[in-house]
Amino acid sequence: MSADAIPVGPGLAIPEAEIVERFVRASGAGGQNVNKVSTAVELRFDIAGSPSLPESLRARLLARRDRRITDEGVLVIEAQRFRTQDRNRQDARERLAAFVAAGLSVPKPRVKTKPTRGSQQRRLQGKRERGEIKRGRGTRDWD
Repeated sequence: MSADAIPVGPGLAIPEAEIVERFVRASGAGGQNVNKVSTAVELRFDIAGSPSLPESLRARLLARRDRRITDEGVLVIEAQRFRTQDRNRQDARERLAAFVAAGLSVPKPRVKTKPTRGSQQRRLQGKRERGEIKRGRGTRDWD
């Protein structure tokens, strides 16, 4: 891992060259300063075209249904939580590292199980009881 890379996990770092940062004006409250200073950071990372990500990790990240990932496979993170450009830049990089680190864990495959005979019988018995209650609600002849 080189010094100019964002560490993500053991043996994995994102090189600075693969990150595109743009500084824009932050929205929301901030007085006169908000109209003059570009403190918000828009960080872009091309997941689909990144040579530093293993293929399995890339596929897991792209499969996530996240609104921050564009159709081209580019992750866009907007950071404007803080008042300084430096803190927002740091925040965006931390969020990028957290996003990629979340994809490192391989989900455990689901094992199909059959319902037990007892659980099936309890379910059917409950349905029968419910049906009896409903049948008892019919119109009564009081004469």
